Amino acid sequence: MVTTPPYLVAGDIVGLICPAGYMALGNAQTCIDVLQQWGYQVRIGKTLYSQSENYFSGSDAERLEDLQQMLDDPQVKAIFCARGGYGLGRIIDQVSFRQFKKNPKWIIGFSDVTVLHAHIHNQYNIATLHAPMAAAFNDGEFQNEFVQSLRGALAGQKIRYRCPPHPLNRRGEAIGELVGGNLSLLAHLVGTNSECRTKGKILFIEDVGEYLYHADRMLYQLLRAGRLEKLAGLIVGSFTEMNDTDRPFGRSVYEIVHEATRGYRYPVCFGFPVGHTRENYALKTGVGYKLRVSNSKVTLEE
Repeated sequence: MVTTPPYLVAGDIVGLICPAGYMALGNAQTCIDVLQQWGYQVRIGKTLYSQSENYFSGSDAERLEDLQQMLDDPQVKAIFCARGGYGLGRIIDQVSFRQFKKNPKWIIGFSDVTVLHAHIHNQYNIATLHAPMAAAFNDGEFQNEFVQSLRGALAGQKIRYRCPPHPLNRRGEAIGELVGGNLSLLAHLVGTNSECRTKGKILFIEDVGEYLYHADRMLYQLLRAGRLEKLAGLIVGSFTEMNDTDRPFGRSVYEIVHEATRGYRYPVCFGFPVGHTRENYALKTGVGYKLRVSNSKVTLEE
């Protein structure tokens, strides 16, 4: 049975941290301002003040300490990861979730934050939020429907999304808990105690900046590990900034996914608005949904 953290109300404290890659505090300022306009107090972690001169927002120990403090603080009702990148896989085994289990709170983010989503679902059956991060608020974009979907999700609004059909879609209906995230991380987590449990679930995947053959390799890793075999359904989000080799791979990324899953009968939706683009709806992971894929539209509803 999945535990859903309490939804937020005016005055609640949201912690803002960078548990992986570096982000300058100034680049998160609009996000901070908007969260306050939404009625929340914002507590900024040390990793957003980081003076790090390398890729990470601080040493492993510093990032672990920042995340741990936010997890343990009973006043903090949600933890907003300002950006992803890479780094959570280096510290996840040192994180204590003892207090978090007693007082669950929303974990918000995507990309590298897939590690946290998958680990928390695998180990504790607590819902999290795969959602836009701080940069998505900049340049007036906090007003768009995708960032606003995060506002609604935090307040407890039921999720009801639609997207147009795609020629590669496989029709059908699926009911199950929604799990998934970044394909690279999902493949990376196979064989660990953080891996994404997919049996009977609606799985969603997305990625950015990969070679086409990398995507093929990662999908076959999931396929060989049995993680694509007994899905209730599959949602394929955006795969942006994909690269090809000098000698072309010969298939688009959606064709690669279609080929890897052609032996199964569960419904598959391509082109769902989730991923490293502006079109990135907030999705409560671990929560039950109904996916309907028809000739005319796709719907995903709690």
